[in-house]
Amino acid sequence: MDLNQIRYFLHLADTLNFTEAARRSGVSQPSLTRAIQRLEEELGGPLIYRDGKDSRLTMLGREVQAEALRIDMALANIREHSENSVQGRRRSLDIGVASSIAPAAFAGFFDHALSQLPSVQLNLLPLARGEGETEILSGKYHACLLPGLSQPNPKIEALPLFRERMMLACAADHPLAALDIVPTEEIATHPYVDRISCEFHGQITAHFMDRDAVMRPRFRAEREDWVQQMVARGHAICIMPESSAVVPGIVTRPVTGLDLTRELVFATVFGSGAPVEIRQIARLAKTHDWRF
Repeated sequence: MDLNQIRYFLHLADTLNFTEAARRSGVSQPSLTRAIQRLEEELGGPLIYRDGKDSRLTMLGREVQAEALRIDMALANIREHSENSVQGRRRSLDIGVASSIAPAAFAGFFDHALSQLPSVQLNLLPLARGEGETEILSGKYHACLLPGLSQPNPKIEALPLFRERMMLACAADHPLAALDIVPTEEIATHPYVDRISCEFHGQITAHFMDRDAVMRPRFRAEREDWVQQMVARGHAICIMPESSAVVPGIVTRPVTGLDLTRELVFATVFGSGAPVEIRQIARLAKTHDWRF
């Protein structure tokens, strides 16, 4: 197996078309076909079902694609690291952030990380709905801040950072702000904002329904800033992670019987596939004081 075969196969896996894969690879179609055949012979099985326009990767093909993406990303990291060192440029790292994660708990950490890694430039990018582990493995992001993983994945290293509770959020002068712990039945008597991006949306709804508290939100939003502006101005209340309030004037209170917590993680590809700077950031995160 050589690097050209890996590159050819990644183009084929992406297009599922030998002609287009050959064009992207800069070789003739017969050359690409022979390279893929030699790779299949070496690996002991077919990588793609050849069925005209309905070609698709085999199970082996999907596994090889995941590993080939890691190799390709590692090679890109090596090239970029080398160029940065030779030319004295900064290492630019893309970190995806889930939309439900607010910056309050992370601003101090990233400020510290940048002070320890002067050659690093961080680009924090919002994750689209459904993005996460797959985009880490594909190399779209060097790492991601996530509210946990959807399921354990041996190819992804997820460093636990801290846990936080789901709590009632309301304006500081809201009547519920005067309570140390808010009963569910009290929440049901106030206008409510629905956070569409909340990963606990179903569990929160079930919590209210189990206690005969029917919530009928007249305002729903996926963007956290819209939700928080409504809450801060006293127009409504919502349930959100305790560290997520970024708009001034919002306070959080625990809710009776609402025992939902999430564990935020710093996720990247496992082992040497991650850039050395990402591994350095992960080491700094392990010793950081995440109290907020």
